[in-house]
Amino acid sequence: MKVPTLRVQGLRRRKASDLPGVTAVARIDRRTKTLTKRLRPGEIAIIDHVDVDRVSAEALVACGVSVVVNVAASISGRYPNLGPQILLNAGVTLIDNATPDLFDRVRDGDVVRVHDGEVYLEDELVGKGEPATAESVGAAMTEARAGLSIQIEDFAMNTMEYIRRERDLLIDGVGVPDIRTTMEGRHVLVVVRGYHYKEDIATLRPYIREYRPILIGVDGGADALIEAGYLPDLIVGDFDSVSERALCCGAELVVHAYRDGRAPGLERVQQLGQQAVIFPATGTSEDIAMLLADDKGASLIVAVGTHGTLIEFLDKGRSGMASTFLTRLRVGGKLVEAKGVSRLYRSRISIGSLLLLVATAVVTMSVVLWFSPMGKVWLNGLRDAWNGFVFWLVGLFS
Repeated sequence: MKVPTLRVQGLRRRKASDLPGVTAVARIDRRTKTLTKRLRPGEIAIIDHVDVDRVSAEALVACGVSVVVNVAASISGRYPNLGPQILLNAGVTLIDNATPDLFDRVRDGDVVRVHDGEVYLEDELVGKGEPATAESVGAAMTEARAGLSIQIEDFAMNTMEYIRRERDLLIDGVGVPDIRTTMEGRHVLVVVRGYHYKEDIATLRPYIREYRPILIGVDGGADALIEAGYLPDLIVGDFDSVSERALCCGAELVVHAYRDGRAPGLERVQQLGQQAVIFPATGTSEDIAMLLADDKGASLIVAVGTHGTLIEFLDKGRSGMASTFLTRLRVGGKLVEAKGVSRLYRSRISIGSLLLLVATAVVTMSVVLWFSPMGKVWLNGLRDAWNGFVFWLVGLFS
């Protein structure tokens, strides 16, 4: 591979590796979750993400990104979001409040150099920002915690607005579509590609094997199930972050549409030649997955990667998270977090019981063979076969 060279002060050219900072291929996208699908280890991510949340930061770290250049404020002060600290703890360089022109001056795939908050394309300075440090992030988090009460008030107002718009759906289930997947009396596992979803799925393997719940993947959660070795029975979402492989795996598809009936994800489904059911509702896709399972008679709903605390609601970064709070009130009697299942659930047959069963069977067979006439004949034949094998083996070396 040819190493790019840069012109310095218009006089001479040097290898990029001789210059200070990090030189790598830049990947650029205003949607972080779309960008992470293209990122490769060591590359530089240029994003436009106000309040980098935990899930996005963990996805960037998992991609092996070396530098994150954010043209927005990674911590705006609305609430104490966890993303920037996760990036710094992973050794990722974070440049905050960078020049917005970067999206016009840098193309996806360009080789750029980042040094002391400055971004260079060849020898040209194309943007600059503020390098984040542990001290600056800590100070911003302290300030954000002070303003958390305002966000709680906004959250309460959004909750009241959601009740006004969706009271029929929440209270009576009006608007829930008919589906062919039968959930009556079954356990349902709802998987969202959120916090610690991989670990949660791994701990639930004995539960899945024994109870064989209906598997619902919410957008990218369908890919998470497939990666874990399972096929989803149902995929719910607007389908902006789910692979074609998942959409064509044979699962029933439910497109989350806007309240006015517009369903951006339906076009993609039709292009793939698949059929889908439309579910118009405000709120998030994980909410309508739970409401669907509850309405169709699920006896238990186990949630993987979903949002359960106030900080997680705010960390999602949109007012629609108020629907998640109310949805949990609606299905609360059936809803169990995956971590709770993994801690409370134990296989009905323990390892100790299996070993005891095997030992008992061996003892029983030994007694029967030793005292019954047929057993003695069988043992004599086994002894003769063993002696014949030993005689043959000795003969090979004689």
